[in-house]
Amino acid sequence: MTSEFISKKKSCPFLSIIIFSVIILILGAILLYRLDWFDSPPSPNDELTHPFPTAMMKDDQILKGSYLLGLGNLAGPEDIVYDSKSKIIYTGCSDGWIKRVTVTESVGDTVVENWVNTTGRPLGLALGLGGEVIVADAYKGLLKISRDGAITVLTHEAEGLKFKLTDGVDIAKNGKIYFTDASYKYNLTQFLVDLLEQKPHGRLLCYDPSTKTTRVLLRDLYFANGIALSPDQDYLVFCETPKKRCGKYYIEGKKKGSIEHFFRLPGYPDNIHYNGRGHFWVAAAMEIGDQKYIGGMDSDMGGVFVVNLEGKLINHYHDASLMLISSAVKINNYLYCGSIVYPYIIRLDLAQNPAYSSA
Repeated sequence: MTSEFISKKKSCPFLSIIIFSVIILILGAILLYRLDWFDSPPSPNDELTHPFPTAMMKDDQILKGSYLLGLGNLAGPEDIVYDSKSKIIYTGCSDGWIKRVTVTESVGDTVVENWVNTTGRPLGLALGLGGEVIVADAYKGLLKISRDGAITVLTHEAEGLKFKLTDGVDIAKNGKIYFTDASYKYNLTQFLVDLLEQKPHGRLLCYDPSTKTTRVLLRDLYFANGIALSPDQDYLVFCETPKKRCGKYYIEGKKKGSIEHFFRLPGYPDNIHYNGRGHFWVAAAMEIGDQKYIGGMDSDMGGVFVVNLEGKLINHYHDASLMLISSAVKINNYLYCGSIVYPYIIRLDLAQNPAYSSA
């Protein structure tokens, strides 16, 4: 059986060492340098500075009602994408494997299958229009994986600069693929250096399969991370992790080519997914030791945020012991969460564990 209830999970000394090491690095970066205190160089998104919200619906003990899927068979399942036809989750792991995880009501029937190994580090995932899987691989670039598992490198550079950290991805109905390069200067093993340097090395890009060309849409972004298309496909939502903010970039209409503020988070945003029903689900690493925006509340504000189309944060799911949630997808009545370090996918029954008012 590849899933267990959270209260029954066994300790893993090796995993604990890895998580502890990552936490120490992040704490050191924040305590020594305090990302928000930098006088950062200007970026096209620097006007996107708005206060954090102070009240929303929340569930701050999600681990008490969660199950662990794929425990022992998943290594850092960073992003999650769901194929509703086959009822299969695709997730990319730190060992290079893209794995397929069956989705059933019974967690005991969960099956984890090795599908394709990119020999890199698959991060953002999206389903292509023909059933293929599009992968933002941190080391390999933008990849297409056919149904039979054949890997094609779509692009790995733009304007003469190779991608160093291909990160988030989404696909429009017209087939264009939008993605981010978190840094053109530092690779995944050096991501903390990028954050500490506090220079805008990130880019937002578009790959057009019909012309096989790659175009840079935005430059000078601070660790450009997750992206998601709007329901009308007229704008993209893009996240800048160290700035704790997400903005809009218009790809159609009268505002085409312009950017706007969308929302800020009391945490560091990673992947973002639109659920098809008026909400974006945003995963975030926890905010540490900064209570000036949240009225002295619990500062462990990572986890999952639900944002409506007006940019209002309406729900928050987290747990004090969760620091490195990297993706969140709502499938039926369940919330599925990925992570860059945990060896499982978290599944929470939202009907049995609803968010409540924090006002």
